[in-house]
Amino acid sequence: SYDFFVSRFSEMCHSSYEDPDVRTKIRMAGIRGLQGVVRKTVRDELQANIWERQHMDKIVPSLLFNLQDPTDRYGSPGCEKESPAELTERCFRELLGRAAYGNIKNAIKPVLMHLDNHSLWEGKSFAVRCFKIIMYSIQSQHSHLVIQQLLGHLDANSKSSATVRAGIVEVLSEAAVIEASGSVGPTVLEVFNTLLKQLRLSVDYELTGSCDPYSNNMTTTDQERQLQEAVIKTIGSFANTLPIYQRAEVMLFIMGKIPVPGIYPALGSPIAGFEGSRMIQVMLLKSLLQVTERYESSNMLAALPSSFLEPLLSFTLMEDPEIRLLVLSILISLIDRHQNTHKFTFLRSVILSDISVLKLKVDKCSRQDNLFMKKHGQRLYRHIFLTCSEENSGRSHYQALYTLLALLSVELANEEVVVDLIRLALALQDLALANDERLSLYNRCAVHALSAAYLSLISQLTTVPAFCQHIQEVIELRQKEVPYLLPEDIFIENPRVPESLERVEGEVLFQQFQIAEVLGGSGYNIDILNTPFTPQITDEDRLSKRKSIGDTISLQMDMDPRYSPEREQVDCVCSLLSVNGEEQEREKRRLVVERFQTAPFEEIAAHCGAKSSLLQSKLDQIFELTIRPPPSPSGSASQGQTPTRSVPVYEMKFPDLCVY
Repeated sequence: SYDFFVSRFSEMCHSSYEDPDVRTKIRMAGIRGLQGVVRKTVRDELQANIWERQHMDKIVPSLLFNLQDPTDRYGSPGCEKESPAELTERCFRELLGRAAYGNIKNAIKPVLMHLDNHSLWEGKSFAVRCFKIIMYSIQSQHSHLVIQQLLGHLDANSKSSATVRAGIVEVLSEAAVIEASGSVGPTVLEVFNTLLKQLRLSVDYELTGSCDPYSNNMTTTDQERQLQEAVIKTIGSFANTLPIYQRAEVMLFIMGKIPVPGIYPALGSPIAGFEGSRMIQVMLLKSLLQVTERYESSNMLAALPSSFLEPLLSFTLMEDPEIRLLVLSILISLIDRHQNTHKFTFLRSVILSDISVLKLKVDKCSRQDNLFMKKHGQRLYRHIFLTCSEENSGRSHYQALYTLLALLSVELANEEVVVDLIRLALALQDLALANDERLSLYNRCAVHALSAAYLSLISQLTTVPAFCQHIQEVIELRQKEVPYLLPEDIFIENPRVPESLERVEGEVLFQQFQIAEVLGGSGYNIDILNTPFTPQITDEDRLSKRKSIGDTISLQMDMDPRYSPEREQVDCVCSLLSVNGEEQEREKRRLVVERFQTAPFEEIAAHCGAKSSLLQSKLDQIFELTIRPPPSPSGSASQGQTPTRSVPVYEMKFPDLCVY
């Protein structure tokens, strides 16, 4: 047994002798002693003993104590002797490198306890250094065990101070990045699940001001905000190390955690309430933006599947302007596959007469891109139009919308899409002219400026001379007479907004008939351009646009038309009340999917078996009704006798010779 040696050498590692030189020598001797014990036991029949908890609880803290000791007697420049910290690091790496699969937990747990007991998470630097040593020293196939230990420790410290939680999150970030470069294993979604859970808890703590309602463990908004930023940063740094297919899974996973209007009526936690739900939506969208910033996919159908795009677009209709801006940023980062976004930054505030100076990267639209726009194009146009009509949209929203329209033109545009986008830009001009009471004077000017900036860009991309000439003439006339309809006067910090827009008519507007004529002469199909753009608000859009608790109550009237003589009046009432039976149907489908995903196999099998037996009984009843007794020779059954039951064909017993 090496119990005595482990205890004695560990004691020497903690020596507090008065003479610093002697103290350093004693500690160095203790470290070498522990190193010798580890080396000896590896080839000894007692090797299993060294990894037992009582030994690791002595060895690991002794090494960490010397690893963090600021007194480096031999570590000064020009000194050839090895310092205690350097020797400790070598010994620590050697110990971890020898750890087998079953020993990792006993080696890591003392590290976590040491950092807890000495409040070393808050300093961050030492904890990060420790786990970098651990991750680079252990065998790569065991690295996911360290991640699991850290995740469990983060959960265990859910009620600790925000600084402690932030320290653990930062360590987890560094460790997860190292682990992802080796064997990822099954811990990918577990990492994100734990981090998203911490975001939700942080929202509750920020709103209540306490980490634990049963203790005096108070917290502040600043501390929780720092933690939230650390979690979001960790989500992004870890996601960027994953392969493309796993990042797509992570995006869907995060989207599934965001409270979506109409699908999850109870948003957030009961503690947080409505404000907490909004904060959770914002932070999860920020996390999603971190994941998508470096996401590059040649196939837009794979990057933006319906299961991801539909709930994402539903957020463009929410009242919160921050949420809408985050959604636009996510769409921009996913659609931009040739890093063109930064080239449009200058165009957000200025219209260029020659965009060739931007050196835009434009590739021919692929078959998958064409399929994507056929499937989702109209949905995108509708949401862009509806976002422009929001009364609390600001300069950043219109600039983001311009970038999104520009990227659609550069990345995903064929001739059909080009015509659709021009039609959308003209519809935006009509929106600004409609004098909608919801839109302020600034909003109407901004929509005019957005339409002008985009038509200038698309006209130069299509390279139709007459189209470019018309757009340029209108812009030049606006610069002289109505400059407040251009980005230069509107998309600035102090916009120059006029008192009214009464003079906006005639030649300062882009003419739909003239644009259709020149495009038709160049071979474009202009049939759709002559059709007014009227976006239809779908049921999902209505669910997304909720302004009050009263709007969240959907009425469902289940009426039989046979007992409804005044059906026309009922239909009128139903339309006025926005009756939406699909909401309950969608909820039923969600519950069925959730049941088949989470229920035990035996329960699912029993449920399906019960349904099949019910079906069989119904079939038997139907057969019983359809099979009639054989006719009597006299034409009627004998009086007082029960007619005999005819035997169904499927129940008849045939002789073997009759069966083929």
